[in-house]
Amino acid sequence: MTFTIWFVIAGLLLIGMALTGSVLKRLPLTTSLLYLAVGVLLGPIGFGLIQLDPIAESALLERLTEAAVIISLFTAGLKLRIPLSDLRWRLPLRLAFGSMTITVVLVAVVGYFLLGLPLGAAVLLGAILAPTDPVLASDVQTEHPGDSDRLRFSLTGEAGFNDGTAFPFVMLGLGLLGLHEIGDFGWRWLAIDVLWGTLGGLVTGAVLGTLIGRLILYLRREHKEAIGLDDFIALGLIALSYGVALLLHTYGFLAVFAAGVALRRIERRASNGEPPPADVVAASSVAAKEEVATHAEKAPAYMAQAVLEFNEQLERIGEVVIVLLVGGMLTRRYLPLEALWFVPVLLLVIRPLSVWLGLLGTRTTRAQRRLIAWFGIRGIGSIYYLMYAIEHHLDKETAERLTAITLTVVAVSIIVHGISVTPLMKRYEERNSA
Repeated sequence: MTFTIWFVIAGLLLIGMALTGSVLKRLPLTTSLLYLAVGVLLGPIGFGLIQLDPIAESALLERLTEAAVIISLFTAGLKLRIPLSDLRWRLPLRLAFGSMTITVVLVAVVGYFLLGLPLGAAVLLGAILAPTDPVLASDVQTEHPGDSDRLRFSLTGEAGFNDGTAFPFVMLGLGLLGLHEIGDFGWRWLAIDVLWGTLGGLVTGAVLGTLIGRLILYLRREHKEAIGLDDFIALGLIALSYGVALLLHTYGFLAVFAAGVALRRIERRASNGEPPPADVVAASSVAAKEEVATHAEKAPAYMAQAVLEFNEQLERIGEVVIVLLVGGMLTRRYLPLEALWFVPVLLLVIRPLSVWLGLLGTRTTRAQRRLIAWFGIRGIGSIYYLMYAIEHHLDKETAERLTAITLTVVAVSIIVHGISVTPLMKRYEERNSA
């Protein structure tokens, strides 16, 4: 009977969101905020239909969040159409490497001195909470591949990069806890976890994305083959780049993101930077039309557009599932009193300070820096890193404390950013147009 009820709930939720999607865009609400509210209603605080212990079910949650994140990272990569030589790429790189490192350090300091966590657990908490989320931040990311706004481009690129660049700090935290080998004086951590893992992941994704993209275009242009099933291209390239990266002991998150960027780069170079033609967008939205898919000039744009649209649908489904579960896990046990001061410190002090330091000397405006500082949305990526750490045999006490803090931070982030995103972005766009 319970399983049958879930069919009814899922159907009502999905149909309701489809019918009210255009209304929500005009209100100070996001879909994630509503999913969270439904999850709380269905969880132990509400009707009790969701009974999920995040520590006991860490293996399941790790896989679910892992799938949601890699789909979203590939989508983020496909949205970034600006050439790699453009100076705007410096902004997400400085945020993803510089600002994120500062965030890890500051959270670790707070965790060690004020929360009383062991050094390794404090570093681990910083790594879990430092990356911004590629799934829940879609409302402030680039709206279409041609969107070159510095704010949206920076937030999209940051979310794409830092879900992979946070991994070395996760491994460092586990190493300091004795759960991962980091070598004498950290040499192994620096050589393998930082340099090889990061660079290897980016190169792996870029190479595979370029090779697969060129192969498909060759078959379509020259032989009128490999037409349709662009959703298989998306899923196949995501799985291939992620799997190969893990086999090479590099970071799969960075590989998937780089594969998306590489696929978009092929399209952009083939079209000389011109936006996708209207008939390409229409064809990919309705059905795979052979004359467009095999056209010598339009085939790259068609392939990229079709893959992007399919991935965006998958991203929305992943958002529904994970955010519902987050809401269902919010019990009194995982709502600690220490979060009353820690969450404001993270969102109102640490994030703005790290962004300000990371963007020193850039051409971003004051308004852009303020919005970048505010929209450091924490979400599904943080849940994944938490579950990854628990699966590496964190002791029960540390696991419970980190789980309580992380779930609270994610829930508060979904609420406050969900309420503020529509009015703030509307005001920003009005200023830009003026």
